This record gives sequence, C-alpha cells and structure tokens, in this order.
Amino acid sequence: MAAVTPIKPFSPEETRWILEHLQHPSVFLNMTQGWPVLHWTAQHLSGCLQDRLIRFRLGRKEATNAPLFETQCSYIEATVTQFLRWTQHQTDVGSFSEYPCSEYWAYADYKYITTLFHDQPSMFEDVKWSEFGFEGRNGKESTLWIGTEGANTPCHLDTYGCNLVLQVQGRKRWHLFPPEDTAKLYPTRIPYEESSVFSQVHVLHPDLRKFPQFQGARAHTVTLEPGQEVDDAARVSEAVTRTVVCAMKGAPSDDNADTWLNPTEEEKLSHEENMQYLNLAVSAQRKRGLFHGKPSPDPRATQPAKRDSCGRLKLRGDGVTVPASVRLPFGQHLIPVKCQEDEPEKTVPEDSSCDAAVSPREDGSAGAKGKHTCGADLTQFSSCDLATERRNNQGSGPSLITTNDLLDCLVHPDIISRVTELLLERHGGGHL
Repeated sequence: MAAVTPIKPFSPEETRWILEHLQHPSVFLNMTQGWPVLHWTAQHLSGCLQDRLIRFRLGRKEATNAPLFETQCSYIEATVTQFLRWTQHQTDVGSFSEYPCSEYWAYADYKYITTLFHDQPSMFEDVKWSEFGFEGRNGKESTLWIGTEGANTPCHLDTYGCNLVLQVQGRKRWHLFPPEDTAKLYPTRIPYEESSVFSQVHVLHPDLRKFPQFQGARAHTVTLEPGQEVDDAARVSEAVTRTVVCAMKGAPSDDNADTWLNPTEEEKLSHEENMQYLNLAVSAQRKRGLFHGKPSPDPRATQPAKRDSCGRLKLRGDGVTVPASVRLPFGQHLIPVKCQEDEPEKTVPEDSSCDAAVSPREDGSAGAKGKHTCGADLTQFSSCDLATERRNNQGSGPSLITTNDLLDCLVHPDIISRVTELLLERHGGGHL
C-alpha cells in the first residue's frame, strides 16, 4: 500500500508569505508531520553517531543572578551514548565522570548537521525546509542541539537572519522580548561572537539592583513540545563590529587579559582578514543594489544558521517589510506568542503534532533575530552608557574607563549603523 502524504495546513508558497509578513513570534502546527527528522531522538542519534566524539558544554545547575557565558563553562569530548548513560547515573560515561549529573547540565550545541553526518549525507534529506518555502533547503543548512534539563545560554540576539525552530525531543521554554525593550536588557558585545549580541541580564533570575530597567521588559514566553516546530547591510555592520572589536581586544593591554572571544568562534581573525571580510560584505551590497537604504528582497537568499537550541533546527533568510493591511491566518495552525503580561505562559499542546516556531525581525520580515535558549530577540539598542551604569553601581568614587567600556560605546548599534551608512554611501554605489 502506498504511503499517504499528509495534507499540510499551508502550502510552501503560503508558508513563505506568512514568514515574510510575521511581526510577532509564532508557532506553526501540523507543518512537519511526516518529516523523518522527528525520529532524531538522542537515543536514535547515539546509534547513528556511534563512537564519534562530540564537544559538550557543562555548567553548574545552581541559580545565579548573572548569565553563565560560554567562556565560563567547562568543555569535554564524549559520545552521545556516554551522554545518555551519564543522564541515567550509569558508569562508563567517559569524560562526564568528573561532573556529577546531579550538579551539572550539559549541552552539545552549535552542531552543524553537515559536519556531524558528512559521511551520511542521506540524513540531510530528513529535514525538509522546502515545505516552508525555502526551496532546496534541507538539513545541510541546519544545526542540531542536544541538552539536559537546565541547559541554557545567555539571552542574545543574532544580528541578521531568519530562524525556524523544530523541537524534536523534550520540552523547550522560550523567553522573547520586543525590539523596543532592548535597552532594558543591557546589551553587550563581550564576549565577542560573530553576529551575536548578548544581554548582561539573567532573564530568569535578574539582579534588579544592577539592572533596574529590566523590570520594565515584557517577556513573551512559550514552551515547545516534541514535534513542534540575508540581509547584506547587516553583514556590513557586523563586519565593522568584528573589525573594531578584534583590533581593540587584540592590542596588548593590562585590561585585555579577560576571555573576550566566545568559544564558538574558532579563531580571532587578523585585521587584514577582517578588512577582506568587510570589503566582501560591501561588494555584496553593491551587487544587490540599494533602494532607500534597504537591499532589494531576494526570497531565495539564505545562509546557514549560527545559533539554535536543544533539539532545534534553524535556518536564515531574507524577507520584506509588512504592509499595514496584511492579515495573517492566525488560528488552529498558526499561534502567535503573547506577552506574558497579557496571559500566562503558553505550552503548545503535546497532541498538536508537528509544529515549528518562528519570530520576526524588527521590520516584520522573515524570522527571529536572536532566539536562543532564553529566546531573546534584541533587534536594536537605545542606550550604550554601560560604563556609567557600572560606576553608578560601584559608588560615587572615580573609575577608570576600560577597553570594554570604550567598546560598549564604539559598537553601539547607532554608531555602527551610521558607519555602515557612510561606507555604503562612499563605496556601496547606492543612495541611503
């Protein structure tokens, strides 16, 4: 008997149109039914990967009032089988033996599927992002994350891209914040990671004495269950940011002894390499052309995701601005994520099969910018005076300006945005 192809609530063309017009984080229902990737449980992956060693990040479970940046975590190499035995308090757990499961959480994060299964390319086809309107896209453009209860990363923003998230196993709680609340999340670029802006606030256990504005932030919270589910000017801005950060933090200085480069960055690029990257980004913008300061939308232009979360698959792409008259088909197959102040945290029902979550850019174009374990979407800044904030918290005495204090201001998005405009006016061949 021939297999019956599940009927999806939206066609690929309809889904892509929705993604390009969403202005709020939302959850798709019944869109991934039939995808083979839904069988990718940790147990299944342990058999697929067998003795292959994977890097896990570990952190202590106790609650603190500060985010545990990746630079502050421990790292080990272990197999998925050893990871599963460790979670079950068994022996023969390899490098996990030095970290009691009762005291630590573990995260195998940032694992590109194309790297994990380079010798099993058929597994790329288990992920079918083409059904969301991204023609030709599969698992090769996605990342896989595996973690225990409590696994997390600090709240952060990805400065460009479109995120689609598929929950395969377990539950994942997301905390997202609207663009206008960005300043209340106290953004920082240290530790530095390409395209990522971190929040200094532990969004679940905030220190309101140090970060008083956070109490005015409005969290949008949703819990996903199993089965749920390119911007050239921004790349110029990111190239400028990376060049400035690497130049200043790479200079010999007594206050540059901190661990400023995130472990997800394989290496610190030289100034020459950063300038080459900047020139390539400007060149790409010039080829695309500008219209009133914005690149012409190209629905086929996508890039592999940089960030994702436990059991999630993520993709980046470009979109367009939303007309005010657009009405999206919210209902039983498309659920908007509401503000926590408006209603209690929402858990997508477990019997709602095959869902995917997405949240939009500030301008309403496709996908979330900045979703990670804490799910923050920080799309712009309105305050950079972090040095003043630190001095206020430390008392009225004089305080020396550090390299990081200066960087917080130099890479403020308003400054970077203006530098980007100037570069593109002079070298981009367009009119802003």
